[in-house]
Amino acid sequence: MLASHYMAHILVCNDDGIFAPGIKALVEAVKEFGTLTVVAPDSPQSGMGHAISVGKPIWAGVSHDFGPDVKAWETSGTPADCIKIATGQLMDKRPDLIVSGINHGSNSSISVFYSGTMSAAIEGVLEGIPSIGFSLLDYSMEADFAAAKQVVRTIVRRALAHRMPENVALNVNIPKLPAAELRGIKITRQSAGRWVEEFDKRKDPYGRDYYWLMGQFDLQDDGQDTDGWALRNGYVSVCPVQIDVTAHHALARLNNWEMNEIEG
Repeated sequence: MLASHYMAHILVCNDDGIFAPGIKALVEAVKEFGTLTVVAPDSPQSGMGHAISVGKPIWAGVSHDFGPDVKAWETSGTPADCIKIATGQLMDKRPDLIVSGINHGSNSSISVFYSGTMSAAIEGVLEGIPSIGFSLLDYSMEADFAAAKQVVRTIVRRALAHRMPENVALNVNIPKLPAAELRGIKITRQSAGRWVEEFDKRKDPYGRDYYWLMGQFDLQDDGQDTDGWALRNGYVSVCPVQIDVTAHHALARLNNWEMNEIEG
């Protein structure tokens, strides 16, 4: 068995809120690897992306839901706020690893841009800390996390035993399957796709219009090296996500626009 070479200090976060079953499953999965600190939102923050609290205070209070050996705080902030306040105020030492999740539902393809789970991991990378986001393709609060916990242990063990790539977070998505039916783990790229949004228009009791955002995901990528293909075929997807979003392939084309000088 591959073992980590030291007992790590691990920061645990999520976007479904500190009372979600997924974060409890994540704590159970990683507690064998060292000392844990939990800092998570006090309410669900799904779809918050990389929002941070500007112009308003962030409340933080001690939570005791994770056992006597785990320091835990719930905050009024976003997932990205949680990482900032954890590393800036609440923790006695810098974490060796940040794990976020286990999210209830997929964060594959372009969902990574909307994901609070992955924003916590990406905020960790922005602070120079190795970070991993975990998601299970099951939106139910009664989801079975048994197989997901095995996946978490496998990946965290290797992340601690090997040096993670710099400036990269891992986006791990896990099919809704029993462990015996998972076909393995694949390193993937982000599949191309888009959300086709719909709005359900309704009236409130005062006659004012309000809208529920709805929609379907349109996968536009058949590549067998993608996260979408892996998940559809029973594999765990591990997609490295970088913080440099520069479209390097477009630089030469834009330079041909001859915009070096500002016109009078």
